[in-house]
Amino acid sequence: MIIVNLDVVLAQRKMQLSQLAEQIGITVPNLSVLKSGRAKAIRFSTLDAICEALDCQPGDILAFGENSDDTE
Repeated sequence: MIIVNLDVVLAQRKMQLSQLAEQIGITVPNLSVLKSGRAKAIRFSTLDAICEALDCQPGDILAFGENSDDTE
């Protein structure tokens, strides 16, 4: 499962989601879908813009972890 840590990086940078959305040219609702982990995909161009705006690496925003909801 991919874990999205966008909220953590935003908090570290003391930046609001709306500020990031405006800076990278994406709507707040679309960015919110990514932040909440509900996005099924992300364009590399969007990831690039986020990393540039937040001065971070993709691994600061995205991580791989166990899905605690699995019951297999």
